[in-house]
Amino acid sequence: MTVPEVLRHNPLNAVTETVERLTSADGRTVVRKRLRRPVEVSADPWAASVDPRHWNYWRREVEVYRDDELRSELAAAGLVLPGAEVIEDDGGAELVMEDVTGLAGTDFGLAEHGELARACGRWQARPGQDREWTSRGFLRDYSTTRVVPWDLVDDDDAWRQPLIAETWPTGLQAAWRELLAHREELLRLVETAPRARCHLDLWVSNIIQRPTGEFALLDWAFTGDGARGEDIGNHIPDAVFDLFWPAEQHAELADTCLTGYLAGLDEAGWRGDSDVVRRAVLASGVKYAWLLPHLLGRASLETHQAYHQAADSRHLYHQRGQALAFVANWCGEALS
Repeated sequence: MTVPEVLRHNPLNAVTETVERLTSADGRTVVRKRLRRPVEVSADPWAASVDPRHWNYWRREVEVYRDDELRSELAAAGLVLPGAEVIEDDGGAELVMEDVTGLAGTDFGLAEHGELARACGRWQARPGQDREWTSRGFLRDYSTTRVVPWDLVDDDDAWRQPLIAETWPTGLQAAWRELLAHREELLRLVETAPRARCHLDLWVSNIIQRPTGEFALLDWAFTGDGARGEDIGNHIPDAVFDLFWPAEQHAELADTCLTGYLAGLDEAGWRGDSDVVRRAVLASGVKYAWLLPHLLGRASLETHQAYHQAADSRHLYHQRGQALAFVANWCGEALS
């Protein structure tokens, strides 16, 4: 084996010890993901949990990769759960997974995004089988348990910081106040929408399209009960927030993905109200309620990152400001 290549991942999540690519002497590669078993209770928002219904249950991916029924459901829709060997020990578990090759989601054009959304629609046209380890209440629990400087939303001095004043669109402060005022209503809109088995971390860094056309989905740590459309509602803004899609084409991406998703639902025989699904997609933007005050609190720092890599501060804040305005408009439309 050569020296392992550490792959880009979220180092804040206490479940994940490392993700790395291993290359054997004959050139074959696998991806090894090490999961930590929690040894103590922690109040950290990224703490691992031993509760199988918690959004950050440490052992969920062990169960996912052993679930042949899920693998078959995905394959029927044109999606792939990569093959994996699971090795458990006292300290946690190791997933030795297929190193999927193909077009990375970070390099997708509109056509690939649309086809991915269509495949997700086909998968989620029918409710997935519940498992004792699938998450419940992800959107609410993930987005409302973070430590957030909410007071900065009403702090005019925070909005006068040069990085904010010079890059964020006019009217964003008022729009975000409106979103926060209706936060509970937005959460309820998503929670009462038609249900599906969801990935719950669907975005470009967790997707690879194989040369044969199927889309491999990676990182199943949060998977569980969600609204039809909730995955698409995550996929679209996340691509912009982390600089994998230009904010200037946010609306085009959203239209393409939503159209593809609804087409996939229809192909797989779902005959529900498409307006209800569309509303769930829009309302799911409430997930990012915490992000704007978080960014206000970090605007004075000398350096900034996008998905744990250094980024140009002005470009990052400009793109995120546009994306936040888009999300606020989404939520406003859902409420109307």
